[in-house]
Amino acid sequence: MKTLVLILLGVCFYSAVMQQNKTTDIEPYNLEGVWELKHQFLYDHNQISDTILNQNGYRQVKMYSKEKVMWTRFDPKDNNEWFGYGTYIIKDGILEERLEYASGPMMKIVDTIQVFRFELMMDSNSYQQINIDKNGQYTLAENYSRIE
Repeated sequence: MKTLVLILLGVCFYSAVMQQNKTTDIEPYNLEGVWELKHQFLYDHNQISDTILNQNGYRQVKMYSKEKVMWTRFDPKDNNEWFGYGTYIIKDGILEERLEYASGPMMKIVDTIQVFRFELMMDSNSYQQINIDKNGQYTLAENYSRIE
């Protein structure tokens, strides 16, 4: 009888450890899919100071695969094309995007900024990428919703 109890306790302990390992091995950040910009936040002293809503047909969409990112933006008021393609990684809550190529106006920005870094906050159907200035202050957040 003692042997049976010890075996059952061992199985329960093993199951509990395996279940705990499963939950800690899950990547908390999974951007794979298609996301659309819903609005942006402006910050002042790390507090949201204003919300910028998409207006008059403005759209921005990002697509993430396992290691690649592609985004495009359409603004009826802007004759420039805006798109980019590259790689991304997520580490310690920071999203880093490295563009390999982009539209002309974006390439001018890429020439001065090699890596785009954002603090990342997300749940299963939305995410927020927050720009942080050189002093560690939030400046702008883009807020996305999953569309696929």
